[in-house]
Amino acid sequence: MMDKEPTQSANPQSAEDDRSLKRWELVALVSAMVILLSPALYLLKTRTVVPVSMTAGLAFVGSEKCKKCHETDYNQWRGSHHDLAMDVANETTVLGDFSDVSYNDPYNNLTSRFYRKDGKFFVQTEGPDGQPGDFEITHTFGVYPLQQYLVPFSDGRLQCLNVAWDVEKKVWYRLPPYEVEGPDDWLHWTRGGATWNVMCAECHSTRLTKGFDPDTGVYQTTWFEIDVGCEACHGPGSKHLEWADKPPLARTQTENYALTVRSGNLDTTEQIKICAPCHSRRFQLGDNRHVEGELLDVMVPQLLNEGLYYPDGQILDEVYVYGSFVQSKMYQHGVRCSDCHNIHSLKTHKEKNDLCTQCHRAEVYDSKEHHFHKEVHNGKPSEGYLCVKCHMPGRNYMGIDYRPDHSLRIPRPDLSAELGTPNACSAQDCHADKTLSWNVEHYTKWYGETRKPHYGTVIAAARARQPEAEVDLNRLATDPLLPVIVRATALELLRAYPTPASQTTLTNALEDDDALIRYTAIRSLEFFDPETRLKRIAPKLYDPVKAVRMEAAMMLSVLSKEQLREDDRDVFKRGLEEFREAMLYNADLAAQRYNLGDLATNLGDEPLAIASYKKAIAIDDQFYPAKVNLAMRYNRQGKNTEAEKLLRQVVEQFPELYRVAYSLGLLLAEMEQYKAAETYLGKAAAGMPDHSRAHYNHGQILQILNQPEQAEIALKTALSIEPQNQKFFIALVDFYLKTGQVEKAKVLTISTIRQFPGHSAARKFLQYLKK
Repeated sequence: MMDKEPTQSANPQSAEDDRSLKRWELVALVSAMVILLSPALYLLKTRTVVPVSMTAGLAFVGSEKCKKCHETDYNQWRGSHHDLAMDVANETTVLGDFSDVSYNDPYNNLTSRFYRKDGKFFVQTEGPDGQPGDFEITHTFGVYPLQQYLVPFSDGRLQCLNVAWDVEKKVWYRLPPYEVEGPDDWLHWTRGGATWNVMCAECHSTRLTKGFDPDTGVYQTTWFEIDVGCEACHGPGSKHLEWADKPPLARTQTENYALTVRSGNLDTTEQIKICAPCHSRRFQLGDNRHVEGELLDVMVPQLLNEGLYYPDGQILDEVYVYGSFVQSKMYQHGVRCSDCHNIHSLKTHKEKNDLCTQCHRAEVYDSKEHHFHKEVHNGKPSEGYLCVKCHMPGRNYMGIDYRPDHSLRIPRPDLSAELGTPNACSAQDCHADKTLSWNVEHYTKWYGETRKPHYGTVIAAARARQPEAEVDLNRLATDPLLPVIVRATALELLRAYPTPASQTTLTNALEDDDALIRYTAIRSLEFFDPETRLKRIAPKLYDPVKAVRMEAAMMLSVLSKEQLREDDRDVFKRGLEEFREAMLYNADLAAQRYNLGDLATNLGDEPLAIASYKKAIAIDDQFYPAKVNLAMRYNRQGKNTEAEKLLRQVVEQFPELYRVAYSLGLLLAEMEQYKAAETYLGKAAAGMPDHSRAHYNHGQILQILNQPEQAEIALKTALSIEPQNQKFFIALVDFYLKTGQVEKAKVLTISTIRQFPGHSAARKFLQYLKK
């Protein structure tokens, strides 16, 4: 009989018992309770200028109103990257060449022509229908080292062209990603992956209101200031302006000079709350109102997740600065963004090593005895002596935008050898011409053999699902001396280790002082039984931080209303509404439609769940979690043909997703397509060698197909992975009896009892043999 895999979707449901063994259960592809995908592209922002009033009499007044009293600060800000973050396209703001020039894209063999007409700027390029079209450019986006250009569409979208202007080289060039499969691809410049309104508008203008209608798909995006103005950091300034306009002697003693957001005399944790809502890879919970509050009231930062960061926390994908900086010793010791950067001009206070020696002793650290590099090497200038070359190696994003890693780490070429991570010594502009062993040898020669343990080794082991990683993950998660983002990442990874020890760690994390720890702990408690969820998670419905409350409500949504305490039902309802509002705010992204589908599933609204999953797929056809969960819903309705079609699409698109192959194999077995089922179960077993159920089910199918030798191997493999599993033991013994190999059944039984004296199935079978 085929085994049943417990359902484990974005919000897992309880596994059914063995009475439903004949019915397969789809395997969850995403072990996260809720997928919070933050946009990866640094692209785009929108439309007409509309004054926005705030609650409690607060209103935005504009940066020009600040100049009168704060002329020095204003002049520093003027011309900065914040000031030039976005603008209307005109003679002054456009840097690119629009003199009827063409650019031939080497990645898709398409030509774009840039020209002017009636004083306006145009591009002729491939449009949403795959045909050449002429599009007006209405806005510029950014100023250095590249400038992008935005094209308006009738539904309120501004789309960012995939060809940008290289400001230094003064040439057009193609922006990544390069593997775009035509105009239907979500990454095409006319589709969601390049929609300014959702991908980056919130951080290039002040008091932006996205204004997305999830029912019509239309945007009514507005801003108060088109660029990042004074009030983006200081908050709406009406009260301050009212205070400042009074004669000096008439100004009353007012807290923070009536400014909405405190920006002076802040410690590093307070200051980073101002910067992080933009300078982070994150999931936005709603429009940024530019007022004081907890970071997780506005957004949820991404953790050190695979695909975003290397195991040791170095930057991989476009993650901006926050996730790196909070790992650093600088942050741990109170260094703030403003200690290195002028907060108005954004430039560093000093150049080269002079910036670092503001704090670090120059005679110790800015010396050859420390960095072992010369300013001139082989007769040529060398930058190997610069602190940033060793401690802030960077990567290029958007093709040409070099961004240093702000974790300010000590180079570890030895970790590169162990984990495959990059290191400053082997960087392209340093010793890339040398072998890794050469770099390790010289590093050891200079700094000795002693190396401190690094959390990267634990994260790498946990990503590989190595059993021994659990102990170290629990250690990381509970170590108060480690960066919060590292501890939270450990909690996230503990989801794959549902043991009593991990449960204790996660339970204790619910009471941590840091909201990110509490939030992540809730998301990782999906394997808790209903009674434990109620006991541990229900109190978090009253948490002072929005992200924690809504996540607690989402986790509890799998329970019936009657299971909740009557006193908790109203606050639970409010928490669910906060969750729903956050998802609807981002309902122009596939992941959030998927989350709405999961919520509907938990609440028993099957039609809404299916509609939400379908919408997620319509937004991005390659967002496979929605296809998997939709297949689950179809299977429950008996629509196995539709479920099969979806899973086959995923397996074709992502052949490395062996759990999907496993789910497809189970479905095909249910449909009695045994030969096809064997193919996919075999792929799953080969791709997941430690997945006992994959081998077990593969063995069952091989028996049906009369392949006893292969069936025996598969069943023995399953039992070797879980030697105490009663079901696997019975299956192998049953196989031996059916094939007339009674002696093998006896040997297996006796050896099992010797190893596990309390094994009930083996003892019962031994009694049967004696009879």
